Amino acid sequence: MATDVITLITRDHRKVEALFERLKKKEGDPRATVAELHALLTAHARAEEDRVYPGIDAHHEVEEHKEAEVLLDALVRAEPGTAEFQQTLVKLEESVSHHVEEEESELLPKLAGKADAKELERLGAAFQKRRDEELAALTGGSGAGSSSDGEATKAELYKEAQKADIPGRSQMDKEELEEALRKAGS
Repeated sequence: MATDVITLITRDHRKVEALFERLKKKEGDPRATVAELHALLTAHARAEEDRVYPGIDAHHEVEEHKEAEVLLDALVRAEPGTAEFQQTLVKLEESVSHHVEEEESELLPKLAGKADAKELERLGAAFQKRRDEELAALTGGSGAGSSSDGEATKAELYKEAQKADIPGRSQMDKEELEEALRKAGS
């Protein structure tokens, strides 16, 4: 299986598209699908921003991630089956589709022309590691349960921040989440 960063990013894009299709066709539990979509998009965006974008000019892509985050949070809060849910789903899909189109037609080809195969593999490993860490934290996977010392985990803090509707929470690390929750009085 290919492990270069371009293959890994485009593979995630196809998974996201499949999740949108599942939601549009009303297949399965919509809340579970939205949770899966939320975790995947958030982990994917963080991994891109932390491991791939620093070496290239990707300010526009970061702004698109922020736009998608706002819509994603609104979708998580919306009640499946309502007009609000459907409208938010359509807006989110349009936003993400636009981002994917730009990334796959402009940014990734530029990266492929700039980096050799070894560098693309190195970026792929870094992207995958960061993405997997975020997915584990967001979905309660390895390392995401309550810590043995009674301190809240990043995933638990993220859920609290989500309940408190703290903006920008998907871009925050554990310490930033703690501080934002402290400021919000949660």
